[in-house]
Amino acid sequence: MSITPHDERFMAAAIRLSRWHLGRTATNPSVGCLIVRDGVIVGRAVTALGGRPHAETQALAEAGVLARGATAYVTLEPCSHHGKTPPCSEALIAYGVARVVISVTDPDRRVSGRGIAMLREAGIEVDAGALEAEGRQSLAAYLTRQTKNRPYVTLKLAVSADGMIGRAGEGQVAITGPEARAQVQALRTETDAILVGIGTAIVDDPLLTVRTPGLESQSPIRIVLDPSLALPLTSKLVETAREVPVIVVASEEVWPLSADAEGLPPSALPGISPTGGEIGKRRDPNSPVSDGDGFGLRQDAGQGANPDPISPLVGEMPGRAEGGAASADMDSRRAALEAAGVEVLYCNPYHPEVLLPALATRGISSLLVEGGAKTARLFLEAGLVDRIQLYQAPGVIGERGIESPLLTTDIPSGFVHTGTLMFGEDRLDEYERGL
Repeated sequence: MSITPHDERFMAAAIRLSRWHLGRTATNPSVGCLIVRDGVIVGRAVTALGGRPHAETQALAEAGVLARGATAYVTLEPCSHHGKTPPCSEALIAYGVARVVISVTDPDRRVSGRGIAMLREAGIEVDAGALEAEGRQSLAAYLTRQTKNRPYVTLKLAVSADGMIGRAGEGQVAITGPEARAQVQALRTETDAILVGIGTAIVDDPLLTVRTPGLESQSPIRIVLDPSLALPLTSKLVETAREVPVIVVASEEVWPLSADAEGLPPSALPGISPTGGEIGKRRDPNSPVSDGDGFGLRQDAGQGANPDPISPLVGEMPGRAEGGAASADMDSRRAALEAAGVEVLYCNPYHPEVLLPALATRGISSLLVEGGAKTARLFLEAGLVDRIQLYQAPGVIGERGIESPLLTTDIPSGFVHTGTLMFGEDRLDEYERGL
């Protein structure tokens, strides 16, 4: 049986359902599942917070005996391997489902095609590719981490009418109105981590949390590119590090001399590297580690990634910490940050092609880059931005304005304009690179 408009209607509903838990299912994807019998939905579910139970098992349990002979609509191919839970394909077979309609085939080598084969061998009819483009967009973070071994990167910029993103020396400047700012809060709830440069962290002193009432617990991990560990202990980020995780990315050149193996940085230690080494786990308040934490990391981390070293950001690159006094001072800063609950990651902050796979090992599948201009330019020049959200406001910054690294007139090649939305007087243009 081919996919019908009837199937697409139910799959669209399953995709909408899958978005409910974006950014809240650890390393597992947020999947939507509907069980439909005689045109009526008898079971529905989305992957649970933390990644388990999976959507299929929950929807089947809700449907109960009504699942026999029904059709299951699933946004991602049902798993076929035994992890911490039995395969969802086995559950679909056990409940006697007659047909399964899938949006996206799972690229996980443990699953890809095997879930479909298992269902068909059991006599279940399977149709894949229903609303595949929409399904892939909803699963973008998971698919990017699986196929590129790095998080899906969204760059968000708010630009004034005269092309500025702020005013030098004045900290945070409100460019967009309350409606647009509320939309950004919603984006943060769907994102695993948010990243800024040390310049923005010091000048703006941002919290980078979700401030929407009732959704504060969905705040992403905060990451600061901080090569010389300059983040003030009095900053809002450090003061709240025990409430919402903070990672500072320090240069390998400031690796503490008190470390193992005579103070060698991670890249010099046998069997340990900033990308694939023993650099810790993501601190997820919602759940234990989910299925399939291990990912083989590659050097070609990003689509269009620049293989050459990225130039240091002017004004942010420290000198090499050599000698007793400098090393002792750096060790003291590190110890103070860690005592406050901040995690220090030694991994070149200006090589996103190395940093992003390191973040993926922590279970970070989606990353929001928010500031500032130098950091945005760094990820753009490396070819490691997957989605651009460009807000344009009617106000003017004027003198001492900080020029935006990007305008609608110079979007990089490879991006497709996917839509325009208005939030009050502010316009949002969204661009995406194909998965």
